[in-house]
Amino acid sequence: MIKKIKQTKFEKILIIFTLILGIVSFGSFVLIKNKCLFVKKYNPEKLKFEHPENIAVLSAPCGNVIIELYPNLSTNSVERFKMLIKSGQYNNVSFHRVIKNVLVQAGDLKFGKKNNLNYAYIGTGKSGFGTIKSELSEDFEFKKGSVALARTGKKNTEDSQFFILLKDAPLFQGEYTPVGKVIYGLEVLKKIKYAEKTEYVLRPDFINTFNMLVN
Repeated sequence: MIKKIKQTKFEKILIIFTLILGIVSFGSFVLIKNKCLFVKKYNPEKLKFEHPENIAVLSAPCGNVIIELYPNLSTNSVERFKMLIKSGQYNNVSFHRVIKNVLVQAGDLKFGKKNNLNYAYIGTGKSGFGTIKSELSEDFEFKKGSVALARTGKKNTEDSQFFILLKDAPLFQGEYTPVGKVIYGLEVLKKIKYAEKTEYVLRPDFINTFNMLVN
């Protein structure tokens, strides 16, 4: 008769520890592979808006970012922004500048397109439609979710690039042209790929599509 060998207490603990380690490792692998796992999804068709004509929907890798535009605040800038959105100019454009938990920036239409990335010049590209004048506001508070047009160090150089704040930035008040604010999906932007040691991202994430809710 073959006698069963009883496991020692240490062996049992070791087996349990190994199982737990395996489960944790597998879970970590799943989370790393799917960074969007716990991001809430928003369907704009199921939401109600007071002014649907001013709602823009940015589709990013982890879901929709729903933005309310403020044409009464920055008339010419919002008109330019809407034109670029409606004409599909922002589709497949990179989030080329990302500061973790601070802001994401996109809109380089010349050097930031998915099939035409130019890392040497990205961030300097223009739209081809010319620059527009700054529309600064001392009343608009640059809170988390604010959307504004980017510019060079000089005013009146706004074009197609824009940024979205992931945290409050009171020093931006009166310095940049606000065009709107994220009302749903800010957590989607927090999953955008970033680099640890630089603001500019190698192999960045891209805008899938950017559309107005009402064309």
